[in-house]
Amino acid sequence: MASMTHDSAKLQRNARTVLLVRPTFQALEDLMSKSFHILKAWESPLPLPEFLAAQAGAVRALLIRGNGSVSVDAKLLSSLPSLRLIVTNSVGVDFIDMAECARRGISVANAGNVLTEDVAEYAFGLLMDVLRRISAANRYVSAGLWPLTDDFPLGSKLGGKRVGIVGLGRIGSAIAKRLDAFGCIISYHSRKQKPSSYTFYPNARSLAAHNDILVVCCALNNNSYHIIDRDVMEALGKEGIIINVGRGALIDEDELVRRLVQGEIGGAGLDVFENEPAVPKELFSMDKASDQRSDRDLSEPEIAK
Repeated sequence: MASMTHDSAKLQRNARTVLLVRPTFQALEDLMSKSFHILKAWESPLPLPEFLAAQAGAVRALLIRGNGSVSVDAKLLSSLPSLRLIVTNSVGVDFIDMAECARRGISVANAGNVLTEDVAEYAFGLLMDVLRRISAANRYVSAGLWPLTDDFPLGSKLGGKRVGIVGLGRIGSAIAKRLDAFGCIISYHSRKQKPSSYTFYPNARSLAAHNDILVVCCALNNNSYHIIDRDVMEALGKEGIIINVGRGALIDEDELVRRLVQGEIGGAGLDVFENEPAVPKELFSMDKASDQRSDRDLSEPEIAK
């Protein structure tokens, strides 16, 4: 009887076992620990493959932070034969092998519409900061340059700007709604034309050629990798601005950095980077520079994906 009780308790515990490969948010972990048995792989002295092998039969769910730090590929999935659910706090699922999950009967849950307003607001904030040089002005004053030079360049208004949105989905539409209120002229590029009053362009290059600003918020996949490439940046022009709240790899980061350094593009507001958590070192020095280039770039850490 005692053995049966022990086995039942073990089965119940396994059914509520959630694996975390990397840390997420402490508040979330604390909340989940009240209802689930949490396995924190990074706290084990074992290498990850050995840890997963030891826990393979127990793990039913995987909670993963959508910051690109872990790739949920076929190799990882094969090491968790009892896995039935993957939950991510991100909207994008480009780091999850969805085909393999489908083959194995593993359900995947993402943030859905939860972060739409947050990301839209952040995109708007990045754009206003780049145009009005808010962060750059703060650096200028904080560095004590105002009484020495008194030649900080003026910012630019948002109203009347032509803004092209790459990806008119939920987030793109929420961004467009905010820009509409400021009198911007909106157009977009998506995989398919939407039932929208905004002008549609069949590719990112033609969109860039007809706009002052590009806001990138589409999903990352094989077709959208480096969708903002050299040709698109060339079409956008020397005064153009790029805002990216999608995924870092949507932009050819090396080309963007080169153009920022050389002054061949007006500015960039970046919520994401191509090889997170690594950020191009040129952007740090650009932020600290006291010349004109200091206000051509605004690099912000990721807040929501």
